[in-house]
Amino acid sequence: MREPHKVVLYSHDSQGLGHLRRNLAIAHQLVRDVPAITGRDVTGLIISGLSPELGFPLPDGFDWVTIPGVAKGKHGYEPRNLHRPTKELIALRSELLDAALLNFAPDMTIIDRHIFGVWHELRAPLLRLRTMHPESHVVLGLRDILDTPDVAQAEWEERGNPHLLEEIIDHVWIYGDPAVHDSISTREVPPILADRAHYTGYLASGRDISDREAQEIPQPYVLTTVGGGSDGYRLLCTAVGLQPPPGHRHVVVAGPQLDDADFARVRALAPAGTDVHKTLPGISTHIARAAAVISMGGYNTVCETLATATPALIVPRETPRLEQLIRATALNRIGVADMMRSGEITTQALTRWAQHAVTQRIDRSFIKRDGLTQVARYAAELLLSDSLIGGRR
Repeated sequence: MREPHKVVLYSHDSQGLGHLRRNLAIAHQLVRDVPAITGRDVTGLIISGLSPELGFPLPDGFDWVTIPGVAKGKHGYEPRNLHRPTKELIALRSELLDAALLNFAPDMTIIDRHIFGVWHELRAPLLRLRTMHPESHVVLGLRDILDTPDVAQAEWEERGNPHLLEEIIDHVWIYGDPAVHDSISTREVPPILADRAHYTGYLASGRDISDREAQEIPQPYVLTTVGGGSDGYRLLCTAVGLQPPPGHRHVVVAGPQLDDADFARVRALAPAGTDVHKTLPGISTHIARAAAVISMGGYNTVCETLATATPALIVPRETPRLEQLIRATALNRIGVADMMRSGEITTQALTRWAQHAVTQRIDRSFIKRDGLTQVARYAAELLLSDSLIGGRR
């Protein structure tokens, strides 16, 4: 039997679960779709600074490489758990990344958002991979919106010589629809990479990797979810007290990264008719079945919502990035989601919105939402071209 394609997916994972969940969704899709196109299975590594104990299931043929975690502190990146200086942590992470890439020698490396990782930890490993395995494809995966153009351009400049980016990055996959937001024309994607950038559509499959574990929730219900929960405490405290429409329950998902003390406070605020969960497997299924959903504007939650006809209210985070606000504004402009600024939310305002929203359904079919399928197709084409013509160079 022919050797399987080898794929590495890396995410730096300093806050939230979005980077890791995107890479996991892509890995599952590659395992499902690529063998039928290329005639070869897929095997690979998911590299992350988050613990596998979060309970995300791996696709068949994949395993974890867990590197020591980082978090965002008052003065920038700092160790999530280790009691060591950040400089030492980054050096350790870089050595582990170097060993994983060079020993596994992937046919394709997919990097979520930050091409060089934290403090350029991935720069030397990628350069060594390029030297020792020049046939290996390096793909930079970008969410639909990075930040304001000025901030995005400044971040690219901080990465140094733009020609180094051109040397390392073979392909850029933008996980969005340019009809909603065109990050090439805004120059969030630098011009030097524009000719190798492709829009995939949103990664909105309508199914989550944990959907098979989804428990039944009596319908109808209004759902409030804040993703990982690390930055959703204020919205939770406001939303938990809303009065659901007659005949509806209110289901609140606080997220696995909300600390236990804050979770206890949120649950203590819940009135009768409101169920508060730390986690709820199968969130895509629950969004699809909900009469209405209130959420923040993170990429993954938005994708899960775009795959449905469920009315949605987005309350975007506005610090330290404006990414969620830009996304919510764009989706509100085309009529597929309502938006409320964080300074505007009250329990009464959320109650009024829910009472109206549960009478609606939203058509989102005109948005390109087949990003996972398209990513697998792009990957298969690249991997198939390797077997036909002998590699990248």
